[in-house]
Amino acid sequence: MLTSLSFTLERTPFETLEHLSRHHESISDAFDDPSLTQGSVVLSTCNRFEIYADTGAGQEQALLTRLSRVTGLDAETLGAAADAKAGRETAEHLFAVASGLESAVVGEGEIAGQVRRAHDDARQRATLTHDLEHLFRTATRTSREVGHRTEIRSAGRSLVRLSLRMAEARVPDWQEARVLLIGTGAYAGATVTALQARGVTQLRVFSPSGRAEGYAAERGLEAVAQGELQAELKAADLVIACSRADDPVLTADLVREALEAERRRELLLIDLGLPRNIDPLVAELPGAWLLDLETISKHAPVTELSAEAEALEIVRTAAAEFSASQAEREALPALLALRTHVAGILEDELCRARKATAQLAPEAPNGSEATAEGDPLGNTSSAEIEAALRRFSGKLLHLPMTRIRTLGREGRVNDAAAALETLFGIDALPSDDGSGV
Repeated sequence: MLTSLSFTLERTPFETLEHLSRHHESISDAFDDPSLTQGSVVLSTCNRFEIYADTGAGQEQALLTRLSRVTGLDAETLGAAADAKAGRETAEHLFAVASGLESAVVGEGEIAGQVRRAHDDARQRATLTHDLEHLFRTATRTSREVGHRTEIRSAGRSLVRLSLRMAEARVPDWQEARVLLIGTGAYAGATVTALQARGVTQLRVFSPSGRAEGYAAERGLEAVAQGELQAELKAADLVIACSRADDPVLTADLVREALEAERRRELLLIDLGLPRNIDPLVAELPGAWLLDLETISKHAPVTELSAEAEALEIVRTAAAEFSASQAEREALPALLALRTHVAGILEDELCRARKATAQLAPEAPNGSEATAEGDPLGNTSSAEIEAALRRFSGKLLHLPMTRIRTLGREGRVNDAAAALETLFGIDALPSDDGSGV
């Protein structure tokens, strides 16, 4: 059964989300355990941490217990914060997340890329099952459909754009502003695009992981070397941090020194990192104005109800179809059992007919083949008769197999198995192994 545990800013303290994000790797390793799950995918974004697992029914508490053990967080605290879902609800939830309907800013486009990267990471770790692969592929397809068919991702619906709108009152002239960007990931790309759209020309990039030079060269920007961060911080008017670093890149001491530089104006800082890229103590420094994810989420605009409703309908339809297709797979044992039963009877009869044909055929002189006159089937060859019988059995099977698939989609696999048992004596009851949606 597909199960999900979701931790978001709505129900989870920011510090807990940070802690979970810092343990992303160890959590991924811990859930790659056949005794707990058949497979898993870990998704970490700016406002959520989620685990998708292919496991037995009713295993939510076991998943929480393992999560507590790996992170050191109290199991009861995690349980109170977690939004646990299973089956169709898991599919609908992921499809909504990938479509931006569960983001801090509804319709946020960056989330689709984060879902794809979580999917790719699980594939590289070899922790995907067939059901998880199907789930995440369908989530990506649903996200694209929402983007094409609705206006939910219209201009302005972006966490990056929202943060810049909140900061623009403190930026007199974007063309004159000197901006320091920390990070080279997905949010960095969205940030560069949004800043350039505002006319920013003085944009420099720093990467804690050392990727700044290559990233800047590809985009015509200036890179900040590892030893130049402090100097650039002193010169910057705005700092936007969105790296995947586990620990704060900017400490209170670094920012204090920048603020104490001669003729220093106030310093605007936007922290889009989870875990935080900027020490929250920076907000207490005179002259520092820090905008973090908690604050941005509280100011997220109200979405257009019509666009959101249309997007939700697409998500629910996709989840219903996904659930039905998964349920249909539960009917495969019954389909296989019926096909095997009929094929066995057909082969027995064909084998008996071949033997009869061989016994009745007269010996041909000089070792030549017997003529069709000795064929008990008349002028029609045995091969043609075999082909006709196979077509007949295929047509005979078509309707009951179609009906079995329909029963599977309706969640009535046991009814199909019972019918086969009653009519043909075939044991086709599905095994209770916790597979499926």
